[in-house]
Amino acid sequence: MAYRAEYIWVDGTVPTSRLRSKTKVLPDDKKDLPIWGFDGSSTNQAPGDASDCVLRPVFSCPDPIRGGNDLLVMCEVLYTDMSPHETNTRALCKEVSNRYAAQEPLFGIEQEYTFYSNGRPHGWPAGGFPGPQGPYYCGVGSDEIWGRDIVEAHTTACMKAGIAISGTNAEVMMGQWEYQIGPVSPLEVSDQIWVSRWLLYRVAEDFNVTVTLDPKPIEGDWNGAGAHTNFSTKGMRNSYDEIIKAAQALGKYPEEHVKNYGFGVDKRLTGLHETARWTDFSYGVSDRGASVRIPWQCEKEGKGYLEDRRPNANMDPYVVTRLIVNTCCSALEEG
Repeated sequence: MAYRAEYIWVDGTVPTSRLRSKTKVLPDDKKDLPIWGFDGSSTNQAPGDASDCVLRPVFSCPDPIRGGNDLLVMCEVLYTDMSPHETNTRALCKEVSNRYAAQEPLFGIEQEYTFYSNGRPHGWPAGGFPGPQGPYYCGVGSDEIWGRDIVEAHTTACMKAGIAISGTNAEVMMGQWEYQIGPVSPLEVSDQIWVSRWLLYRVAEDFNVTVTLDPKPIEGDWNGAGAHTNFSTKGMRNSYDEIIKAAQALGKYPEEHVKNYGFGVDKRLTGLHETARWTDFSYGVSDRGASVRIPWQCEKEGKGYLEDRRPNANMDPYVVTRLIVNTCCSALEEG
């Protein structure tokens, strides 16, 4: 029996890329997912007079929405000569990941997002504001929590798809949530973040609610939305000194990282709302006001990981994981 494969890719929209997808029906005897194509002139990836772009499958998983033998297929974008498209950030991530594979880098990414309905964050009163932040983080009750039904449906979908989702929680601002993917390798976490985002948007469709990854959806005294990125190598998982070396390495190139951590990072990293100012760099144990936090358990146990708190919710995981691997692993390799 034929099955459907939903080909998913990252487009060329700037300053923040969007997800696109379309369905390919394949015979059941097809062992390998074929390359496919699309109109790049409609996705900001090609001019109209040379519009063909190529989709090459890089990751697939069961489609939890359609069920059966149907698949979700994450693809990278190529030119017709099969070279990586200029918007293909996965290619560089793969190159760096392979270079430092011996250090066994692992990532866990905390993807924050905000539900919107009727032009305002989900649950917010029309023409006004909810009560101040405080009770919403990990809260319970219909006066504090909005969107739990969507969150549960999304979590179930990720689990059925085999995505390494490891948790969910309501966030500090009403209507804002988070889920975590990992710990897995750089390419795995990046592919799965993109597919999990696609699933989030698709599940929310059924509830007539939209999702935004805007890092500062509401101006003022409200938390922004980030993608705190937890990172370790084999050495860090066995030595606290290696964690410190990695944190110090991140402090040597703060501008290169921050400018590639998602559009609007300056609006979110203000030094308030559990952030360090985007122009500064610091690291500390159990410090959510630092650029990089080292969990207290890691100091106590003398091993573990660090958390880069600077990436935005709208960051490109291929870019963020590449930068962290390159910066930290090169420094650890040098000793």
